Amino acid sequence: MGIKENKEHILNEIQKACEKKNRSSKGVNLIAVTKYVSNETTRAAVSAGIEHIGENRIEGLLSKKEFLKDTSVKWHFIGTLQTRKVKDVIEHVDYIHSLDRLSLASEIQKRAEKTISCFVQVNVAEEDSKHGLPVKDVVAFVDKLKDYDRIKVVGLMTMAPFTDDESLIRNVFSTLKQLQLEIQRQKMVHAPCTELSMGMSNDFSIAVEEGATFIRIGTSLVGKEF
Repeated sequence: MGIKENKEHILNEIQKACEKKNRSSKGVNLIAVTKYVSNETTRAAVSAGIEHIGENRIEGLLSKKEFLKDTSVKWHFIGTLQTRKVKDVIEHVDYIHSLDRLSLASEIQKRAEKTISCFVQVNVAEEDSKHGLPVKDVVAFVDKLKDYDRIKVVGLMTMAPFTDDESLIRNVFSTLKQLQLEIQRQKMVHAPCTELSMGMSNDFSIAVEEGATFIRIGTSLVGKEF
């Protein structure tokens, strides 16, 4: 299938997941992850109606943004962001999905010329192979971010383990949702925390059922070229 057909299939699955939980599918944003496809294929995704593009490499994001400078796409940096690389990307993104340490927050504060919408990355499953804060440290970390007026904590981000164990996946996502609600109860001006970035090609339906507002889909939406 082409990108348009893939998109329609994914949107249909999102709709089914939302109906299970009596929520509106309008609250779920689809991010096309374009790490493994060309600038031209990324443009095809935009032509198919994709409004959010996610990249986890700075070079890829900058190249695609220049190629698509005539569009109104929202740009998401979804990879691990090295502190020394902040200066290269900060003015080119609408969202950063991987804020997980104060040194990174300090560099964003130093380099940003506008308020940056950030997701705090949480390693709910505490996998050694993944970045992010442990659940127990998140609320205190978000509170400390009040000192950085160029950062707006719009939500939380996590990745579930790659497994066939649906109960484990669901527990990761539901834990992030409960953490979001805990932060919202704090009523921190700098951290409205209205969004949840969770769910990828293999588990996005579960993520939507558990409250995802941004899902990050790569191969099953745009394919893989390299």
